[in-house]
Amino acid sequence: MNGNAAGRASDRTVLMGGIGAALLASAALLWLVTEEVLPVLAYSAALGVFVASSVFLGRVKTVSDRDAFPTPDWSVTVAAIEQQGMAVAITDRANRLTCANNLYTEWFGSRHAPPSLPLERASLELLAKAAREAWRDGTGTAQGLIGEDGVSVWNATAERAGRGDDYLVWRFVAERTEDLAAMIGAWLAGPFGKLLSSAGINAALVGDDGAIRATSQGFAERASGDPAATMAGQDYVAQLRIDDQDRIYFSRDNRRTSPQVLVQVPLGDSDGEPAKADKAAATKQGPSLMLLIDAGIGLGSGAEPVGQAATPQLEALLGALPLGLAMTDRDGRFLFGNSAFLRAVDMEGRGLPQFPSDLVVREDKAVLADAVRRFGRGPGSNGDMAIRLRSQPEEPVSFGLAGVRGLGEAAVLLSLTDSTEETRLKRQIAQASKMQAVGQLAGGVAHDFNNVLTAIIGYCDLMLLRHTPGDSDYDDIQQIRANSNRAASLTRQLLAFSRQQTLRPEVLQLPDVVSEVSQLLKRLVGERISFTIRHDRDLGPVRADPQQLEQVIINLAVNARDAINANSGGTGKLTLSTRRVSAADIRKIGSEIIPAADYTVLVVQDSGGGIPQDLLGKIFEPFFTTKELGKGTGLGLSTVYGIVKQSGGFIFADNIEGIGGRPEGARFTIYLPVHRGELPEQARLEKPIAASEWSGGGRVLLVEDEEMVRAVAERALTRAGFDVTTASDGEEGLAAIANGGAFDLVLSDVVMPGMDGPAMARAIRKVSPDLPFLFMSGYAEEQLRQDINIENMYFIAKPFSVQQIADMVGSVLSTKR
Repeated sequence: MNGNAAGRASDRTVLMGGIGAALLASAALLWLVTEEVLPVLAYSAALGVFVASSVFLGRVKTVSDRDAFPTPDWSVTVAAIEQQGMAVAITDRANRLTCANNLYTEWFGSRHAPPSLPLERASLELLAKAAREAWRDGTGTAQGLIGEDGVSVWNATAERAGRGDDYLVWRFVAERTEDLAAMIGAWLAGPFGKLLSSAGINAALVGDDGAIRATSQGFAERASGDPAATMAGQDYVAQLRIDDQDRIYFSRDNRRTSPQVLVQVPLGDSDGEPAKADKAAATKQGPSLMLLIDAGIGLGSGAEPVGQAATPQLEALLGALPLGLAMTDRDGRFLFGNSAFLRAVDMEGRGLPQFPSDLVVREDKAVLADAVRRFGRGPGSNGDMAIRLRSQPEEPVSFGLAGVRGLGEAAVLLSLTDSTEETRLKRQIAQASKMQAVGQLAGGVAHDFNNVLTAIIGYCDLMLLRHTPGDSDYDDIQQIRANSNRAASLTRQLLAFSRQQTLRPEVLQLPDVVSEVSQLLKRLVGERISFTIRHDRDLGPVRADPQQLEQVIINLAVNARDAINANSGGTGKLTLSTRRVSAADIRKIGSEIIPAADYTVLVVQDSGGGIPQDLLGKIFEPFFTTKELGKGTGLGLSTVYGIVKQSGGFIFADNIEGIGGRPEGARFTIYLPVHRGELPEQARLEKPIAASEWSGGGRVLLVEDEEMVRAVAERALTRAGFDVTTASDGEEGLAAIANGGAFDLVLSDVVMPGMDGPAMARAIRKVSPDLPFLFMSGYAEEQLRQDINIENMYFIAKPFSVQQIADMVGSVLSTKR
């Protein structure tokens, strides 16, 4: 750098000399031309000032350039970005790697610059998006970046930096599971650590930086001499020493003490490198549980091989841990498996098979057997692999393997987390989400279909007014109307499944509803099926629609009858029973679905052979049926499900085990919450005085976005003597009121584009607070009243007939008069 400065100074000297010679020559030329002294002196003085200023400014610029922009020393930058647990890299505009810290090089290598890193394709796209955001906005983030190995996961941030914003500073942090490490650390510091110490096992929890996080009392005493010593933050390698025969001792031990057998249980991600008692290994492998077992425990004077007496102690330790752990010999045969491992592989109470490969599906047998032999006979190392258990072929699980040495026959430590409960919850959540999505779809389809049926039924009614029985078209029109009503019944079942149908809830006793339909059920099931009803005492009242509950009981009874006829030769048993279940009983059950409260329970049980296990999760889905083609719509159980859920209850289906563990029949259990207090005020439906004949007329504002429904309703009301004004949406209806229209009633749809019915009603009530509203919709009335609960509001369900809409309008107006 000094040489460059000297060169630039020499160049300036030569340049200034040339400029001075030229200036002197020009002054001499001026003297020869003018032969006057004063002009020549003034010209020479000005030239002297110019030359001096140029020299001074040149020197200042040289100094300022040298001091303001020194050549960067990247070694200082690298030292500054070394951060524990964080990989840092700097790239330029061309995405070239300018510098990076050691952890970045360890994770990604020096040949890869972000965003082109060894990641999965989806993660590469996320990283590229973060780079674009950083160049544009200054910062960008990318979460959940998965490496090419499918195991490593990072979170990344990018920040624009530099004098000209020409660089990106990338920071990468690995995701790690710390909950397990924290839990084990708490165990070691408590009674569990004392238990290990009393058994001669000294344990320590070591972080990924090689620092001790927690220890048992035995480890603290052997390492520091004080069982109550706090060793958190100390280097665990410093507490141990290794002799020339690679035997491990505590640093404070003398040569007459027994060596220690070190077992490392990784608690985080592993890169498959051999487990070593050094900080580098700990940094790569993440948090680990270090178990130091005295190899001399239980040894007599005889020279029994080191490690053989430690195996029973290790089995006792593994049996006490909540992790699923097992051990195999060098040939891959099982030696031991704790209870958590047996639960995880669904072998509890039956014991382990001979080889680990016997636990997995056929496609994974060879690769698992090869991995166990490799870890058992090769150098001590650890890793994990994804396998599919025979008990859960659809759910891959992570299977950990670690080669261990110095433990006698034990050669491989296997680990498997018991994910039975987690898998069950995942399936329940997936099933609930699927049912909700299908319910929303079914409800939307039913609503649109109700509009079509309203028009069909309405036009049939208008045509029947022009035909009399005996006409050639009369029977055809009646047939169309009858099939339309049948289609309307199907839409009601879809709305029931989506919990959007109109209910008429009452406070009732469940045995009364069963009694109402008992005679009908006896005729439905036939004489060859034994039909029994049992009621518990002191049943609490429930709040539900009695007609819908009757539908639930009938659907379940018909399904039971069909199952008995198909699987039991038409002879069997059907039992309806009611039971009282208290909040204390619910707590004992420990259900995560049913809240703790008092319930009245209805149980429908049959002897029809049960439901296949693989179909239990699908039986409540709409249009799902196991019956022959043409013998079922697949809406029976979905209707039951929707009615129960809309009534605030819960329904479960399971099988009753018979002789030999085979299903004897199916059982449906319905939990309905016990009602406390009076019927809520908002749930009481206004029931206007019946008025089948109304001669008072009236002005009606009809607001409906569906043209065919609007036309039918207008003709029906006009024929009944009402003065009808129509509007195609909420804004048009509001404009009719705002323009001074005087109406006796507003007849409106609920769901419309733009301003819907409830929003229009609120706006109109500000102008005409006493104007009654009659809403027509295929959705549930209770849902509407939750959205808008105002006085003088009435409801009519779609589809309706010409006579029904006319009578309802007349009934509302008669109440007003």
